[in-house]
Amino acid sequence: MMSWWRSRRAGLMALADALEAVGDEGAMGTYDDEVPLSQVVGSVSRSEDFDHEFRPLRRTARYDAVLARFRAGDFPPPVAVVRLGELYFVSDGHHRVAAAREQGWTHLTAHVRRICSVAYTCSCITAADLPAKAAERQFLEEVPLPDEVRRELWLDRPADWARLADSALAWGFRRQRDGRATRADVDAHSLASAWWIEEVAPTVARLRGNAPTDLVDIQVYVTELARRDGVPDLAWPDAHC
Repeated sequence: MMSWWRSRRAGLMALADALEAVGDEGAMGTYDDEVPLSQVVGSVSRSEDFDHEFRPLRRTARYDAVLARFRAGDFPPPVAVVRLGELYFVSDGHHRVAAAREQGWTHLTAHVRRICSVAYTCSCITAADLPAKAAERQFLEEVPLPDEVRRELWLDRPADWARLADSALAWGFRRQRDGRATRADVDAHSLASAWWIEEVAPTVARLRGNAPTDLVDIQVYVTELARRDGVPDLAWPDAHC
């Protein structure tokens, strides 16, 4: 019972906390869309008023009125949300989101403002994952991988991102020291892409036959780094959520 009560009072993810972790690279524009309610996980300013499943922690007359309109078949006006990767944070319309979920709706019409981030936020991210995403952001600020690679990154332990950054930067130093760097490699983005193509991808391809099939490439590679470093009792990490 106490476990249930703590989870119910856990609250929504706050947009400010998520942005601090994944990095705010600015607005990408606005548009109207039907957003999946399963990915509406947070709030801009009312994260403590609802539980993690977007149920109001205090039942109010206002909420009951909104719920009654849903039950009567009145289609609600669009809510306003902020999109961060695959996640949505409500800025206006919290009660409409809560009522729609209580009624079993899967989507809701919304005005969407999209924000670009350094680390990508997939739909399964929770507040517990934010420390690891913060470490990922710090890694990407040093090793700016292409967007298509960032969308597939996932590591549970912040320490693994530090190990990865050390490895990538050391690889780049050796490349320049040995005279293998091209003029384009002076740019951090180009050097990061070269590291991924020339070092990470071949290593992962070699190890794929023995690795669990549900691990993403970066999980396979960082496990190999740990093996090279002589980490004892080495085991494969948990799969991506």
